[in-house]
Amino acid sequence: MSKLSNLLMMVELLNSGRKYSIQELSKYLEVSERMIREYKIFLEEAGIYIDTIRGPYGGYILRKDINIPTLNLNDIDITTIKKSIQNIEDIELKENLKNLENKINSNLLHIENKNKKIINENQELKVYNALSKAIKYNFKVKIKYHNLKHGESIRIIYPLGMYLFQNEWWCSSYWEEKDDMRQFHIKRILEYEIMDSTFDPKKINIKF
Repeated sequence: MSKLSNLLMMVELLNSGRKYSIQELSKYLEVSERMIREYKIFLEEAGIYIDTIRGPYGGYILRKDINIPTLNLNDIDITTIKKSIQNIEDIELKENLKNLENKINSNLLHIENKNKKIINENQELKVYNALSKAIKYNFKVKIKYHNLKHGESIRIIYPLGMYLFQNEWWCSSYWEEKDDMRQFHIKRILEYEIMDSTFDPKKINIKF
């Protein structure tokens, strides 16, 4: 694929709200991880800003939706390519068409997943909306969180971004008590309180 096609595909993937690791993007676009980092720089120079989530489950994510041109691929394209593959004897050209077919299938699957309702539980939706508000206005949030190892505890966090991991929502936040970045599973936030105090995300980004 051309550089422009790769850039459009990268933005299309990230625009779903899901977090993608550099390795995942490299695999999808069939380019090196170094090239993915260069694409990020190029997109940000064009005004499309990509957040970097740090930590073991880190990656890239778009915080806000943006309007981008779609590839407008459909089942007719798949059928056309399949028929073409059957009638072509050139092995290299046939292999390239098969790769193109796989990319179209991947794009269609992405569009299908994008249209699915991710949040089904009312409590989870309330937590999601509260954290989204906190991210927008840089509010600190007090939460009661259930840790799988240590049980329930009260924590004060500075929410910085939301992302999808394995089809579930997580919040990347600075944890005040531990002075560290942590990833909080939305489903395990039992209670929440948006506090009156705010924080400066730039200071946190510089720190980490």
